[in-house]
Amino acid sequence: MPSQPTGEGALTGERPAVARTVWSHDFALFFAARAVARLGDTMLPVALAAGLLQHGYGAGAVGLAMASTAAAFAGLVVFGGVLADRFSTRKLMVGADLVRLGTQAVAAALFFSGHVVLWQICAIGFVNGVAGAVFQPGVASTVPRLASDVQGANGAIRVAESAAQLAGPAVAGLLVGFASTGGVFAAHATTYAVSALCLLLLRLPPLTPGSRSAAGRGAKAFRADLVEGWREFRSRRWLWAVIAVWCVYMIAVWGPTVPLVATEVVREHGPRTYGLVNSALGAGTVVGGLLALRLRPRRMLRAGAIALVGFAAFPASVGAGLGVPAMAAGAAVAGAGMSFWGVMWATSVQTQVPPDVLNRIHAYDVAGSLAMMPVGQALAGPAASALGAGQVLLVAGATSLAVCAALLLIPAVRGLVRTDATAAGPARTAAATEPSRARRC
Repeated sequence: MPSQPTGEGALTGERPAVARTVWSHDFALFFAARAVARLGDTMLPVALAAGLLQHGYGAGAVGLAMASTAAAFAGLVVFGGVLADRFSTRKLMVGADLVRLGTQAVAAALFFSGHVVLWQICAIGFVNGVAGAVFQPGVASTVPRLASDVQGANGAIRVAESAAQLAGPAVAGLLVGFASTGGVFAAHATTYAVSALCLLLLRLPPLTPGSRSAAGRGAKAFRADLVEGWREFRSRRWLWAVIAVWCVYMIAVWGPTVPLVATEVVREHGPRTYGLVNSALGAGTVVGGLLALRLRPRRMLRAGAIALVGFAAFPASVGAGLGVPAMAAGAAVAGAGMSFWGVMWATSVQTQVPPDVLNRIHAYDVAGSLAMMPVGQALAGPAASALGAGQVLLVAGATSLAVCAALLLIPAVRGLVRTDATAAGPARTAAATEPSRARRC
């Protein structure tokens, strides 16, 4: 039951509106940490490509360096979820940032010295992926602990990350042009230092007893936590159904769209046009985040799936060979739809899942979402050779619409009702973070 109304509304006899609070000193610190870290992460591809190409390596080496990070992250994020549910998420995130501060400082030193060896860069990337796997699960449980308005918090973070994604490549390009590749890596290391400092300064509300996994240690206890996380994941039909559909999305839509759009637009219109289209995509994600700050659908996943329909415009406009304005417009619509869906999905997970298993379930979510993306990217080339890149992109657009239809046809997904609508109070207290078994599906 909602708590008894207090304050002015109670005195006047009026029913007060639900109090939603996003901004506080601590959330502002977390917001800054996420925005700055995202800015650094979007600088990294430019730094790797420019630096490795300058030292005689080809595109394959750049892909290998990026893949070393992605493989470590995807393979270990589930274990990171267990750690995040057993230990202090803030300390784990600060530690992960400090590790990446060190690795990127080493990378900067290598590029400044001119002694760049591919295996060393790949090893640094692998360590970064491990650190990311430890860091990422804690993000899910930190947001609802810092803000009573979970959707608003996710929307604000999405807007900041989207803006950083727009600025990051441009900043990296300027640093490469006016300084050096080593300077980009040094700047990237600095972003992790800023993130770690912000996380170190913020204060999380104390967790209530029982909101952490049992204090047992050893391999058996660790395996038990993994099994419990998997059991909790499977018990929520809306959760695993979305991830199952998302695997198809990664293989048939997102995986081929990213490389084939790049090759088609660059080949037909040049790299500047590709930059313009990417900027339109980024601007669309900002708009989607802003919409997610304003719109409060009762059934968030249904609203998110409807918004996701817009993503089909991106691959379809490129595959159909439309003009640059049409492609840019399609990219903007796609970015808005994807961003709005992302906020609805993140908020659903963070509010429907009890805090004691949230980090582990978020880790399964991330691992499942990313697992099929390399498959889609690997199949993009052979499919384009057999059918033509334009045809593959048109199929990706049609599949995107089919995925949205599939999400809306699943009763557990379209019918999921938000649970944060009755959350009251200007700030989340320790009692508000108590695990509620009523949230279990």
